[in-house]
Amino acid sequence: MGLRYDVIVVGLGHAGCEAALACARLGVSTLGVTLKRDRAAVMSCNPAVGGTAKGHLVRELDSLGGQMGRVADLAGTHFKTLNDSKGPAVQATRVLCDREAYAAAMQAVLFSQPNLDVREAEVSSLVVEGGQVAGVVLGDGTQVLARAVLLTTGTFLQALMHVGEKKEVGGRLGDDAARGLSDSLRAAGFSLGRFKTGTPARLARASIDWDAVTPQPGDFPPRPFSWRTRGELASGEVFPRQPAVTCGLTATTSETHRLLRDNLHRSPLFQGDIVGRGPRYCPSLEDKVVRFAARERHQVFLEPEGPRSPLVYPAGLSTSMPADVQLAFLRTVPGLERVEVVRFGYAVEYDYAPPTQLRATLETKAVSGLFFAGQLNGTSGYEEAAFQGLWAGLNAALQVKGEPPLLLGRDEAHGAVLVDDLVTKGVDEPFRMFTSRSEHRLKLREGNADLRLAKHGHRVGLLPREALERAEARAHAVMAEVTRLKRGGLALRLKRPEMSHARLGEGRADWPTLPPDVVEEVEVEVKYEGYIAQAERAAAREAEATDRWRIPEGFRFDAVRGLGAEAVEKLAAHRPGTVGQARRIPGLTPAAVSLLLVALKRGPGPGSGGTPPLE
Repeated sequence: MGLRYDVIVVGLGHAGCEAALACARLGVSTLGVTLKRDRAAVMSCNPAVGGTAKGHLVRELDSLGGQMGRVADLAGTHFKTLNDSKGPAVQATRVLCDREAYAAAMQAVLFSQPNLDVREAEVSSLVVEGGQVAGVVLGDGTQVLARAVLLTTGTFLQALMHVGEKKEVGGRLGDDAARGLSDSLRAAGFSLGRFKTGTPARLARASIDWDAVTPQPGDFPPRPFSWRTRGELASGEVFPRQPAVTCGLTATTSETHRLLRDNLHRSPLFQGDIVGRGPRYCPSLEDKVVRFAARERHQVFLEPEGPRSPLVYPAGLSTSMPADVQLAFLRTVPGLERVEVVRFGYAVEYDYAPPTQLRATLETKAVSGLFFAGQLNGTSGYEEAAFQGLWAGLNAALQVKGEPPLLLGRDEAHGAVLVDDLVTKGVDEPFRMFTSRSEHRLKLREGNADLRLAKHGHRVGLLPREALERAEARAHAVMAEVTRLKRGGLALRLKRPEMSHARLGEGRADWPTLPPDVVEEVEVEVKYEGYIAQAERAAAREAEATDRWRIPEGFRFDAVRGLGAEAVEKLAAHRPGTVGQARRIPGLTPAAVSLLLVALKRGPGPGSGGTPPLE
């Protein structure tokens, strides 16, 4: 008998690590397959975790039982709260990490996890039998059987790297590409597209004039991501674990832009050598210079890759220009006049699978038991990938165990918005998460992620009781303090913008001693009480009207009375699982959604499901 597992996870990047750990921790036998074992969890681009909306995803992932937040805390060298002068919905944590320490910490968890084996190999094809995945075939011909397979292939499918006129096969510098799996996916009935991403040069730290750039220290005290780290802080443990680094801020100049414009004829992006579409919200520098021609400068954030690392990551300078052009334009940036380049920037083209081919669990519609997560679904960013990996891993393990899936509403998590937008709307460029994508963003704050999601993580078996009890205790403390403030009439004073909890407490002997994270949440709950209540009412109305109405498998959209041909075509192509998902299909009119809902409510018939709302 050949090798057999419950679940196989293909790829051990940020999505694959979360998927493999989730499956193994839920007690199913799991195999993680990666091209190079020592490259698992490598930060391929910027050495940072979090940021606007991305920090929300990490806190949500951590509250469900994921690993990324804890590892970022262990490897963090520069902690920063972004948008701290703005409202609580957009405030987010960003942690610059020691790149080597991050990979080492995640690998240590992976390689010691019970129920998880890790194997170096390339997966060349899928084994599919009667519409059900049955396993994979490795590059050496070995067949490994499984009840579920998760593909988290990142940028490696038919990957091609570009530096000027030079092309090289590979999904990351120093790594090969996955060549056979794309053909296997097409043979199984999946459509594939082509995207591109890029990364900047890595600079020699000692060659930078740090006196010529603006110092950017981190926050003190730093704000951690993980409930585990916060528990250690409460017990007096040392945090952060890594020595702090100070970053530097500089900017491009008119000479930088002139050099780039003069050499656009050598850019693979502008000469048509790169056919995949890149991320609009993180363009290459040459793309920014062309698209924003009136801009005189673009910020550059110089990020050391670790306290002892000789390398610096220049955020904002992603490029695929030839090496000589890269060196020339880098030396026009203040502080980089004598910079030396250790590794030049490059672009990567790769295959992705349009995510409308997926169910809400991230299981594919065409092949049962097959799940996709991460950049394979057309997303960009470590955090988006990690959340998808956790989501897909949880649901694959639950399916193997014969238990119901974990499905969250758009009003419960930014991660649920991410997944719903992917499977319902699809992508036409690498997808990046923003808080503005969520209609419930005031409710979905980074600071209350544990209060929203710990119960779900514990219910499915991934989050330990200790974490649930910590979240419940915090929720109780917040509720009790809000109640006390209202009884004493202090809540009205706290709503005044110039007042803070600390100032209100000055000189009051009866003011309780509360943990800072409780104080912060109390302030938000009181100050934004009316807005939060309004958001919750809107969420309830939306759920009642559309999101709770399920569309049965095999539902005949063409039999819905009054539904036009275009609407039928869109619905049949997307196969939404609920009326709420149907409502979010691009181009589907409110009238068409209303007709669909009427048909579902009407009762049995070819164009109705008679399906009650979801509980």
